[in-house]
Amino acid sequence: MSAQTQIRRKTVKDIAKAKGGDPLVCLTAYDAQVASLLDPHCDILLVGDSVGMVVHGLSSTVGVTLEMMILHGQAVMRGSSQAFVVVDMPFGSYETNSDQAFLNAARIMQETGCQAVKIESGTYAATQIAHLVERGIPVMGHVGLRPQAINVDGGFRAKGRTTGEWDRAIQEAVAADRAGAFAIVVEGVAPNLADEITAAVECPTIGIGASAGCDGQILVTNDLLGMTDWVPKFVKKNADLKTVIGEATETYANEVRSRAFPGEAQTYKVRKSADS
Repeated sequence: MSAQTQIRRKTVKDIAKAKGGDPLVCLTAYDAQVASLLDPHCDILLVGDSVGMVVHGLSSTVGVTLEMMILHGQAVMRGSSQAFVVVDMPFGSYETNSDQAFLNAARIMQETGCQAVKIESGTYAATQIAHLVERGIPVMGHVGLRPQAINVDGGFRAKGRTTGEWDRAIQEAVAADRAGAFAIVVEGVAPNLADEITAAVECPTIGIGASAGCDGQILVTNDLLGMTDWVPKFVKKNADLKTVIGEATETYANEVRSRAFPGEAQTYKVRKSADS
């Protein structure tokens, strides 16, 4: 492959150009094989801390560790070649102070090779974002429903249903934008609030349970593919892989128990000589 035709991985500048333009296509990825399948179709692959629930069976994202995020980030980088890869900073890895945030973010980027990190944008976020960006680490913000705050909120619930929540979501988005976030995920808010946030910030917004007017959309890939038992209201299943996998496994089990597998096509024949 010549240098002229070599695939180039997307950059922060490519993502920034999406503001007010063609929507960004974003999905989560946690392993190399799935990343390779999503890569040709996505602008951004997010190694989300949702991996704790989707892959590791945790009840929330709070138990996800830095080591888990690095391990899955490495796998996604190996499986992709053109999408912009962002790795979530897990709960407890960035909230205390800016130096803590930088050291953990730097470790994620050094050990995975990803292009950016994402933090959930509470009131502390602007300080951390500015600190990271100034030191060469691109940061994606996250406002609205914040999964890492599940214990404060009492569960996963939509935001912006009161005036206080509405104003806070806008203020946190604007603060993250001004601090240098290159994009902001807007999760679990009414469409008109998402549209107001999108209009208020200069960087692209990426909706999940928000508005089609956002500058991009993201979903958890396992939800999109129909592999989970329950999905939020905002998910549109484009496949039913749970049924496909179940049926394929049932067929395999029946064939093994009836000794129909392995058959002749799946077994090796004895050669007459080493050269035959």
